[in-house]
Formats: sequence, C-alpha cells, structure tokens
Amino acid sequence: MNTHPSGRHRLAEAEEARRQLADALQEAGVPLPTLRVDPCSFADQPPRPLVDLGRCTPTVARALAAAVQRGGQP
Repeated sequence: MNTHPSGRHRLAEAEEARRQLADALQEAGVPLPTLRVDPCSFADQPPRPLVDLGRCTPTVARALAAAVQRGGQP
C-alpha cells in the first residue's frame, strides 16, 4: 500500500468518510457489515481510494432504499 504522505492523507480521508457513512446508516437502522475502503482502488497513482459499500441481503437493500426515501430519519 502507498505510504507517501499524500497517500496516507487520502486513506485517512476515505476511512473518515467510511466511518461517517457507517454511523449514519447505523442511525437510520441500516448497518452495512461489509462497508470498507477498497484496498485495490488505493493502489492507483496517485492514490484514489474508494469506499466500497459491499454486499447486502435484499432486506438490507430495501431498508437502505427506505432510509434514503425518508431522508435518513429512523
């Protein structure tokens, strides 16, 4: 993994974004257990880390859709 200072900054930024999204989804009752920063996307030059929403069951997908439709309110 890239350890250049700007790479570390971008990784920290992506991790913070992932944490914020995980917290918001948890508050909305829609936890995504496989939410993570994609390590393969971080390998690009310059690093361009992506937040991977992962996989979920159809039930969780419906809950996520409902949370988005209601503006994220529980």
